[in-house]
Amino acid sequence: MRAGKGTTDDWNQWRADLLIGGAVPAPLRTDVEAIREALADTEPEAVPGFIAIHDDLVVMDKPAGWVVHDAGGGAPDLSEWIGGLDPLHRLDMGTSGLVVYGRHAHAFAALDDAPLKAYLALVWGGTRPKGTIRRALADARRGKPLEAVTKYRTVQRLGQVSYVRVRIETGRKHQVRRHMEGMGHPVVGDARYRGRRSQPLAGAPARMWLHSGQLHLEDGRHFEAPLPPSLAAHLEALRASVG
Repeated sequence: MRAGKGTTDDWNQWRADLLIGGAVPAPLRTDVEAIREALADTEPEAVPGFIAIHDDLVVMDKPAGWVVHDAGGGAPDLSEWIGGLDPLHRLDMGTSGLVVYGRHAHAFAALDDAPLKAYLALVWGGTRPKGTIRRALADARRGKPLEAVTKYRTVQRLGQVSYVRVRIETGRKHQVRRHMEGMGHPVVGDARYRGRRSQPLAGAPARMWLHSGQLHLEDGRHFEAPLPPSLAAHLEALRASVG
């Protein structure tokens, strides 16, 4: 996974190359381009990207601020945007990155196991080189705590924050955010699970600093989405500031 280098033009070219390289089949490319034309005045980072379209599933790069499916809050709905497909898993509205949608009912039976997801995040404080968090998380729908396992590795310490790679072995609601806050390292820009960190981080984009960058399915398929430009630019600025 590209971990933050590159310009907005590089990122836009990466998405264009997906179309040219055949990730979106030729019969659908006209539809995709029509959607892009309709959103021409929108910031590129706010437009969903097609990562792959297979017979059984569609993999999307969800922008921050979009919901995976309609939750009644008025936010842009990615499920509706791609024709009403159902998501195989969840991703928070404020988090960008990979989401898998099933194209037919059989896809959910074939892909019953939850995907393994890896995130890139900027968190407050100095994290250890690596660690495993095993802490059950309350689940309101089921009415009981559920086992949750999160593993992280520190990529770089950057002054008062740390750039980390996080992998989840269970898919609980807000798992990364809740586990990192519980360690005293809330995700930068997280207004809900912020611990004692209420001040903004200088130069940070107005969003949560959390991106789902890698996704593995049990059948061996693997997908990647690099950091969106706003996060990549902020990361490079932080690196430059600490020398």
